[in-house]
Amino acid sequence: MSELLGSDFYLRPTLAVARELLGKILVRRMGERVLSGRIVEVEAYHECGDEAAHSFKGRTPRNSVMYQTGGVLYVYFIYGMHHCMNVVTEEEGIGAAVLIRAIEPLEGLDHMRSMRGRSVRDIDLTNGPAKCCQAFGIGRRENGLALDGTVVGMYDAPTPSGRDIIVTTRIGIRKSMSLPWRFCLKDNPWVSGRSAEPG
Repeated sequence: MSELLGSDFYLRPTLAVARELLGKILVRRMGERVLSGRIVEVEAYHECGDEAAHSFKGRTPRNSVMYQTGGVLYVYFIYGMHHCMNVVTEEEGIGAAVLIRAIEPLEGLDHMRSMRGRSVRDIDLTNGPAKCCQAFGIGRRENGLALDGTVVGMYDAPTPSGRDIIVTTRIGIRKSMSLPWRFCLKDNPWVSGRSAEPG
């Protein structure tokens, strides 16, 4: 397995971390079972000037993990039924994180199918943020968990070239819709939504 990303990777500007998360390998350990996948789509969120960020109006019990030192998971519950996982970035006290929107499965597909439902097509296992959490068994118990590889870790892999990265505005939000803070891999079938031009 490649090298586990160190804390320095996360303690940088959120947009830089978001872009460079593309291609990295998420590994989830469940006892002796290992699930892994390549990050293919992300969105950045930041307390400064971003009304769509949970941290925009300040720290609350719900979003407090966003303010921890970068390198932990921020997991939240939406619509009364789904979880979404984010990688916390930057220094302690800054409310910033990167939403993992889509993953290309690599290892443990049989278990992902059992978690998502046997009738779900492989292409639909992890092509959305809630689907990723369900397939990888990520829920509220993982909120605040360090990405140190014990339970969940992010492992290094070559960063795609600029021509292979698509930059768009974020999707599924109603505020700060003009910010070009969504990054995804060009032509990857697991990307969850619309694409644009490499940027």
